[in-house]
Amino acid sequence: MAKVTVSLDAELVVEVMVLAGVGSPQDAVELVVRDYIERGHRTEARVAERDEALREVDVEPRDVEG
Repeated sequence: MAKVTVSLDAELVVEVMVLAGVGSPQDAVELVVRDYIERGHRTEARVAERDEALREVDVEPRDVEG
């Protein structure tokens, strides 16, 4: 896999390291990015499931008296 080098504010990276509980800046930022991507996939899956469920709802036609 190709690698990318990114410069970030040191305070930001230290905070991420503390929150992630890791000692490496690289590992901390990678964990945050991977988590962000996974959350996006989970959200997409939930929305797709909800949309599919709405499509499957059978609606009975109303009786039209005339």
